[in-house]
Amino acid sequence: MRPARTAAGLAVATALALGPTACTITSAGPDRQARTEPAATAAEEGADAAEVGDAEEVDAPAAEDTEGALPDWANPVTTPGEQISTYAVGDLRVDVYQVGVVQATREGLLADPDTHEPLIAVGDDLVFVNYVVTNTGAPLDLGFSLVSIDERYVDWPYLGGMDTILDDDLYAAQGVNADAMHDQAYRDPGVFTLGTGQSFSFGTNFLYRPGTDITFRTDVTPVDARGDLLHDERLEAEGTGTVS
Repeated sequence: MRPARTAAGLAVATALALGPTACTITSAGPDRQARTEPAATAAEEGADAAEVGDAEEVDAPAAEDTEGALPDWANPVTTPGEQISTYAVGDLRVDVYQVGVVQATREGLLADPDTHEPLIAVGDDLVFVNYVVTNTGAPLDLGFSLVSIDERYVDWPYLGGMDTILDDDLYAAQGVNADAMHDQAYRDPGVFTLGTGQSFSFGTNFLYRPGTDITFRTDVTPVDARGDLLHDERLEAEGTGTVS
């Protein structure tokens, strides 16, 4: 599975090497000093009792409302291109957009096991797609990888999956996020909450084969308060589309 790329990649690697560390932060209001007052007379006590119903109440600070807002760890959502697929993974909706076609500026990361030639050569046509993930349910805590999407043409012959190239300039030119997270997103423990109605987006690229059907296999594994993966709650689903 290819996880959503994150700008905190190096920090993520460090975090995974060291392991998640539980961290509890307690927030409290200013200290209040106890006050001592003279004992009230019987008359005063009666008056106080009569006025109990009029005592002023102090409202507790309201919880921050993040419904529908951009998560504090995410880059702004982008939606260029033409939508070619939409599907659900639990309460998450994944919308897939075909963005544009460019020429590879470098070789890919994988090679043909028989010829040892790169699956993507310089100058090959690549197509960019953009994923927009939206939470339609209750807030969901995700780990560093957020979601994992394995995109494959239906007739792709290699077991290792499709290849891609990493070139941030190409991502910028296509108007998609190379990373779902911004470069200040790192935190310990690695818990990234996606609130109700919130979205994030990221793109990828692979060989351009117009007119070919493609499958987007997706899995989502929530985390607990310490950032540990909850494998028993893992969700899997897939969507289909056609690259034009």
